Amino acid sequence: MANNLDSLPLILEPEQLEPLLGSPGLILVDLCRTENYQAAHLPGAIHIPPGATQYGRPPAPGLLPEESQLQAIVQHIGLRTDSHVVVYDDEGGGWAGRMIWLLDSIGFQRYSYLNGGLVAWHDEGRPLTREEPTVTAGNYDIRLRSESTVTLDQLQTELGDPALGIWDARSPQEYQGLRQAAMRNGHIPGAVNYEWTRAMDPSAGLRLRDLTVIKAELEALGLNAEKRIVTHCQSHHRSGLTYLLGKALGFNMRAYAGSWGEWGNHPDTPIDQP
Repeated sequence: MANNLDSLPLILEPEQLEPLLGSPGLILVDLCRTENYQAAHLPGAIHIPPGATQYGRPPAPGLLPEESQLQAIVQHIGLRTDSHVVVYDDEGGGWAGRMIWLLDSIGFQRYSYLNGGLVAWHDEGRPLTREEPTVTAGNYDIRLRSESTVTLDQLQTELGDPALGIWDARSPQEYQGLRQAAMRNGHIPGAVNYEWTRAMDPSAGLRLRDLTVIKAELEALGLNAEKRIVTHCQSHHRSGLTYLLGKALGFNMRAYAGSWGEWGNHPDTPIDQP
């Protein structure tokens, strides 16, 4: 694989990516809405419908897809052991971050997030195409890893541990129990709320805001690199971004992929409301 892919950062700027387009071993994964992909996408980008990254069945649609679907994704994007994957979307990083988590979950960790995704790329007048690439099927051998995920039972067991931090990426209304999104409303005991959109800068093409500022804001909420952090939303879509963001900040991140869809629809899970 080309050496210029070996040291790419987790958060990749459009000006860093553009000279690398077409490099051997580079895989661009587009997680935009299908109509946006069809209208215009980065040259060489392979589309994955965002829903294909999810298990898709209630009450916890955000769980990892079944292994057969994961294998289909690997083949669809042409994933190989020496590939470097760059993911992007059209919404500021939720679906792209979830794809990072999915790659972590299958044991693949050569990846980057295109900061700002399609929005920033388009705003800067960088090249776009409607041509869909021909892909050689991938042969990456999936190795499922549980380290990136916490289950409902595991999270209930860990509740109250001072070394645990729970990052709720939902809206304040959902967190406070003011918006009906499940059978039961509220938040997981001990969770703190930092909505996913708070990390985005709309004036900069939905790029992430200054990471040092975000880090300080999270530390003020008790989320830091010393803790084991679990992040969630309703279906581990919005918390895809917070999972990615935590990794960029050097946090010890796991996703609660069942998220509120599972927790809030369970009859016996503990729930807090302000």
